[in-house]
Amino acid sequence: MLYPDAASWRACTAKRVLLFGMSGLGKTHLANLLREAGGWFHYSVDYRIGTRYMGEYIADNFKREAMKVPLLRDLLLSDSVYIQSNITFDNLAPLSTYLGKPGDPARGGLRFDAYMQRQDQHRQAEIAALLDTPHFIDRARALYGYDNFVCDSGGSICEVVDPDDPDDPVLRTLSAHLLPVWIKGSDAHTDALVRRFDRAPKPMYYQPEFLRDAWAAYLERTALPEDQVDPDDFVRWTYARALAHRAPRYAAMARNWGVTVLADDVAAVRTAEDFDTLIARALPD
Repeated sequence: MLYPDAASWRACTAKRVLLFGMSGLGKTHLANLLREAGGWFHYSVDYRIGTRYMGEYIADNFKREAMKVPLLRDLLLSDSVYIQSNITFDNLAPLSTYLGKPGDPARGGLRFDAYMQRQDQHRQAEIAALLDTPHFIDRARALYGYDNFVCDSGGSICEVVDPDDPDDPVLRTLSAHLLPVWIKGSDAHTDALVRRFDRAPKPMYYQPEFLRDAWAAYLERTALPEDQVDPDDFVRWTYARALAHRAPRYAAMARNWGVTVLADDVAAVRTAEDFDTLIARALPD
């Protein structure tokens, strides 16, 4: 690892970490805290995906919908209006809206093949954004003078890497430049995440094999034709299974490439010094 023990972490004047784990367990909380404390550059992988790699897809989707409205169609064709997403670190709704959900088009659903095409676009974008991390480490230092760097990864990072492959190109690149840190939740956190998702189901990226199996199982369970599936019901049904699918992949990433911290301990972090202590405790003495 980049920091083999707690002493090397504490002594280092250029600390670099990759935070990973399920969305909602504290990755962005920690990244925002470190950025606001000063001295840390915050690189959001999801923001990079939504701006650099999928921004054109997202904007074109907005325009496609606008073209269905006669007034907006005329304004677009005459270059009288400008349509663009407004993604921020804390609001990634344009990205998740573009990913969409499969099912009944009357309820906002996509054909399954169109849905899978957008999933593949996200996969390629996520890999590219993760591999951009070393560039941003150099950029943060050369342009802004930041030596400390936090990479705030998306919850789907475990879907685009093979944590048990010592030659995985994404993990080899990341671990050569940062310390991967898994924020591990408890059963209570999992239950809370499921309840939150049930209240507001949102599109997410999953491995294609997992999604095809989930879609086939859902259609068999409900006996519905594809164009009558409730998109929200499908993604709710899929989410709890996704948590179980992702947990061992996160654990393998931490076991083979980094360290583990607990979500309850992350919630107690209030300062950059608290964060230093949290990571030092996760490293060998």
